[in-house]
Amino acid sequence: QVQLVESGGGLVQAVGSLRLSCAASGRTFSSHAMGWFSQAPVKEREFVATSSLNGGNTDYVDSVKGRFTIYRDKAKKTVYLQMNTLKPEDTAVYYCARSGTTWATTRSNHYAYWGQGTQVTVSS
Repeated sequence: QVQLVESGGGLVQAVGSLRLSCAASGRTFSSHAMGWFSQAPVKEREFVATSSLNGGNTDYVDSVKGRFTIYRDKAKKTVYLQMNTLKPEDTAVYYCARSGTTWATTRSNHYAYWGQGTQVTVSS
C-alpha cells in the first residue's frame, strides 16, 4: 500500500518562499520517479516538476524554471518542492504523485498514486 502525505502549504506574500513536503509510505520510494502537479480553481491539474528515481534527472514546467526545485531524501522517503519567488499565479492545490516509471516524466497518466493535496495561496 502506497500513501503520499503532503504538507507545507499555506498563505504567503508574493516573492516569498514555501517548501512543500511529501512523505511516502511503502518500500518502493527509491524505485520510482516522483512528481508534483498543481490545480488552480476552474483549471485542470497540470504538471509542475518531476524527479527520476535517484534525483539525477529533473524537469519543470517552463513557468517555474529557475524558481522551483524538486529534490528527494531517500532516507526520509520524502520528496520536496522548494518554491521561491512565488507569484499570485502560483496559487493552487499542489499534489504529490508517484510514477510507475523510474525516469522523470511529465505525463500525469504515468502516475498511479496521488496525495490529498496541499493548498498554496500567494497574495499580491
